[in-house]
Amino acid sequence: MSFSNQQSAISNLFIKAEQKNADITARKIRPLAAEIKKLTPSKALVSLDFVHLKAAALLSKVIKQATANAVNVKSIEEKNLRFESITIGEGPTLKRWRASSRGRASTIFKRTCHIRVLLKDIKGGKIGKKS
Repeated sequence: MSFSNQQSAISNLFIKAEQKNADITARKIRPLAAEIKKLTPSKALVSLDFVHLKAAALLSKVIKQATANAVNVKSIEEKNLRFESITIGEGPTLKRWRASSRGRASTIFKRTCHIRVLLKDIKGGKIGKKS
């Protein structure tokens, strides 16, 4: 199976939403994603409202986007959705510098990450486009 065939097979089975180059390190968002993965998307959104972290706002945004894709594009009811996976990957690192003592320069790494959410339909029906 070629790469393009794999991509189309994944898109037929799951609902995907991505946020690329998010302005937070993957290390800060992964623990929150691990906890949210156990819940349903609707319960995850409610619990993320009470977490006062930048990571919570970014995860919430991507989960809302995936849920909207499922409801509007694939015509699946929100109560039938579950998380297939939440993947937090490393993004590009911006390299900056700051003046230091004795005329030196200290490096500053501004790390980014990619957030990917895959949802599945628990009814097991074939996911098709809205007619």
